[in-house]
Amino acid sequence: MRSDLTVKEREILEKLKEVKDPEFGRPIYERQLIDDVRVTGHAATIEFHLTVPFCPDVFATYIGKEIKRKALEVEGIKEVEVRVIGHNNAEQLNAAFRAEHSP
Repeated sequence: MRSDLTVKEREILEKLKEVKDPEFGRPIYERQLIDDVRVTGHAATIEFHLTVPFCPDVFATYIGKEIKRKALEVEGIKEVEVRVIGHNNAEQLNAAFRAEHSP
């Protein structure tokens, strides 16, 4: 994680502390699964990885949706792009994340 986070990026990171890994029940932040948070205007891009590259897609999808939901709770954030990296099905998962529209 970068050390030069903006105020909005830190606000998003605080929200992401509420996202729990469904398999282990611990926050993904504690597990150091968040790789990057970037905000440009009203849009955020968040990258994360999972504990193993073959983690079941259902867990990856759940975590990705929760990341997006929590980031959208931050005032001023209107769009969120979520990307999983290092997963065997990253391309398909990221396409599914992109297909979901922000409110």
